[in-house]
Amino acid sequence: MGSEGPPAVTIHVTGFKKFHGVSENPTETIVSNLREYMKKKGMPKGLILGSCNILETAGHGAVAPLYQTLQSAISEKDSESANSRRIIWVHFGVNSGATRFAIEQQAVNEATFRCPDEMGWKPQKVPIFPADGEISRVRETSIPVEEITRTLAKKGYEVITSDDAGRFVCNYVYYHSLRFAEQNGTKSLFVHVPLFLTIDEETQMQFAASLLEVLATLCGGIKDPSIQQRGHGFETPALDSKITRLLWLFRQLESLASK
Repeated sequence: MGSEGPPAVTIHVTGFKKFHGVSENPTETIVSNLREYMKKKGMPKGLILGSCNILETAGHGAVAPLYQTLQSAISEKDSESANSRRIIWVHFGVNSGATRFAIEQQAVNEATFRCPDEMGWKPQKVPIFPADGEISRVRETSIPVEEITRTLAKKGYEVITSDDAGRFVCNYVYYHSLRFAEQNGTKSLFVHVPLFLTIDEETQMQFAASLLEVLATLCGGIKDPSIQQRGHGFETPALDSKITRLLWLFRQLESLASK
């Protein structure tokens, strides 16, 4: 029998608990309530919401449960047929000084914590993965960040592309996740959100749901008139990728010039 459509996209989500200076982490609320929110809103076609986990805001404290859930998803994938579901990891973290959502392009192999994490660890210029070499080593997501940002902006959200996830626990977790994704054929994305005082809870829940829908649409090849699809799934022509990258670099230079 032929396939009835593109394979479903399974998206696993994580958030963080409180940490120094942030007594109520909005990502804990978003991730804890996301499944129920998506059910009420109506799960988009082609999307399966996998695990929703809250991590400790601590380097070593977050990584152990992170790897348990990452490996669990891979085990489920391996147990399926050749047409196994595509897997994406979406990690939400808070930037208390932000006024907009930020889709993170990359993570750096450096742990330099501005304050001790929730387990009291405060590394300074320590490589996250010594085997990866220098702390300047960068890992980029294979997800088309610019395209996702444009689509969400068209939906009315205040959202930007970022190439700096910091050097705290958010970057630490993202680097581990990107490395795991590259080794296991999955995809990973990190998203920074503001405090609820800056963007209210309902808007942030709507944003999270919209983000998952856009990811499922792009990855699953489902047609959506609000998204200018190029190629199939995440694959884009080489020329288009170069243009997108140049536009992203131009925006970064423009941002630096304005500081």
